[in-house]
Amino acid sequence: MDSLFADEAFERRPRLVSPGAVWLPGYLDERAQEWIIARWSQWQAGPVPAHSTRIGGHPMSVKTIGLGWHWRPGAYDRRARDVNNETVLPFPDWMTRLGRQVIDSAAEAVARDDDQPGSAASVWGLTASDYEPDVALVNYYDETAKMGMHQDKDEYDPAPVVSLSLGDTCIFRFGNSESRNRPYEDIRLASGDAFVFGGPARFAYHGVTKILPGTAPDHGRLSHLGGGRINITMRTTGRD
Repeated sequence: MDSLFADEAFERRPRLVSPGAVWLPGYLDERAQEWIIARWSQWQAGPVPAHSTRIGGHPMSVKTIGLGWHWRPGAYDRRARDVNNETVLPFPDWMTRLGRQVIDSAAEAVARDDDQPGSAASVWGLTASDYEPDVALVNYYDETAKMGMHQDKDEYDPAPVVSLSLGDTCIFRFGNSESRNRPYEDIRLASGDAFVFGGPARFAYHGVTKILPGTAPDHGRLSHLGGGRINITMRTTGRD
């Protein structure tokens, strides 16, 4: 019975979810997943550790580490003023290279799925080589964590968001730009999946409704964290 609900039982192919939003299942290979997961310990060592950001006075159920910039609702800063006032780790060069590769692959998927020109410029108004993310929010979800429907709108630059999933599969709800209500689609994001949203989808509401415990492959297990999921989202703040 369990096999009926395993990730391989669902259709998993690169596709256009909505104009400007592209899902790339299995984008990261086993070695890449293991390598990125191993970076968590380095990031967690600080100077700013994983922490639960407070929204409206209430802590989020996910724990976040910022690279390049520290995020809190409505603001980016180099220092984590609401945690320990330390300066965050720099945004890594390898992540810029990876983000550009994802953008390129997503543009190719659009060309196949929607019969559109196969370039990032035609989809998101920039070339992959022009993509310059300067912040990554690394979110850790334990088995019970969720994230409500929200927009990523604290950035001045509307460049696409590149998202990477590691660990257990989650139910990712991707909606519209007008409200948290329908229409939306629930997608099973598994370890190694990439997701890009920009252009007309840049301010779409999205969230995580559920983590599916025990669904990570051997190479994607977060054993040192007791399971769960890591999500990395790269953005371009447009700030100095």
